[in-house]
Amino acid sequence: MPLAGLPECVQVVEVGPRDGLQNEHGQVTTLDKVEFIDRLSAAGLPVIEIGAFVSPQWVPQMADTADVFRAITPRAGTRYPALVPNVVGLERARDAGVSEVAIFGAASETFSRRNIDQSIEESFATFAQVCTRARELGILVRGYLSTCFGCPYEGHVPAARVATLAARLLDFGVFEVVLSDTIGVAHPGQVAEVVGAVEKTVPSEHLALHFHDTRGTALANVLMALELGIVTFDASAGGLGGCPYAPSATGNLATEDLIYMLNGLGIETGVDLDLLMAASDGIEQALGHSLPSRYRRATKHS
Repeated sequence: MPLAGLPECVQVVEVGPRDGLQNEHGQVTTLDKVEFIDRLSAAGLPVIEIGAFVSPQWVPQMADTADVFRAITPRAGTRYPALVPNVVGLERARDAGVSEVAIFGAASETFSRRNIDQSIEESFATFAQVCTRARELGILVRGYLSTCFGCPYEGHVPAARVATLAARLLDFGVFEVVLSDTIGVAHPGQVAEVVGAVEKTVPSEHLALHFHDTRGTALANVLMALELGIVTFDASAGGLGGCPYAPSATGNLATEDLIYMLNGLGIETGVDLDLLMAASDGIEQALGHSLPSRYRRATKHS
């Protein structure tokens, strides 16, 4: 049983194959990506973000997303979403057979322009189009909101602005809004402030959190969010990832570290930690460099 006041189960959204691998400098083969995703499926991850239908000019690592999706062995009960920037990307995802997508906006103007070359208002006009077309196609849409806890260019981001933008995404029809700590500046007190503000406009069952561990506070932030009723968290196998448009960002919260903590709290995830480690082992070998997960480092050297 979980500790008093904490949820009995949590959904972990694995973003390593997309948010993790997109920042790798060396090209990762399609076969290595497929094997990575299939091992993550075997580990019991309920949601695995498999890639992004974006311009190869901007994110060359994601150029083979359609091929990856067609080659994986889907596990019953697992969802396999992909990121899309606009309606063109959505149509490409549909053509590949993808039934769930994610859109990605920002809560700070400068980051929005640097990341997707659009103002916040321009990007939200695009998101409205994507959501309308997705409804016609029967495709689910998840909505990322970057820089909710701080911007690498502007610094502080008002919680009230985050709440307003999150509500707009929900109004467009996204089933879940992901509040992202893009550069890893969030601390538990700030999590309480931002989530508290957003929950006034977006019910907690429609919220997820995406933390980076730049300052070593990601797990503390998750614990605070659990106490606030949040039950969906993004994580990246081995701690893969970062953000090419956020200069100080390091890897995402490592899935192994998250699962280890949740297991210790008695919270069910359905994820097999040993099989998850095997998935990270495989991609670590393919990449040729070690991964930053603290749990991995501790168990590898114990």
